[in-house]
Amino acid sequence: MVIIHLLRDKTLRYGDIKRSVPGISEKVLVHELKQLVELGMVDKESFNEVPPRVEYRLNDKGRTILPVIDLLREVGQAFM
Repeated sequence: MVIIHLLRDKTLRYGDIKRSVPGISEKVLVHELKQLVELGMVDKESFNEVPPRVEYRLNDKGRTILPVIDLLREVGQAFM
């Protein structure tokens, strides 16, 4: 959910996502991004550059879960 929320309004590179999720390991982040791409919720674009550049963006299918994430956030804030 955190990665989907980060990609809500912008395209991010791998390093930007890693910096935005404190304490996440490389292994977990790579696994989560791979799963989101395989589920068709996130688009991954690789650029043929040196050094390599990869960008991730939430697509239309991924956006369908945003209302659920917003609702969970609202409920969580109400209980704090």
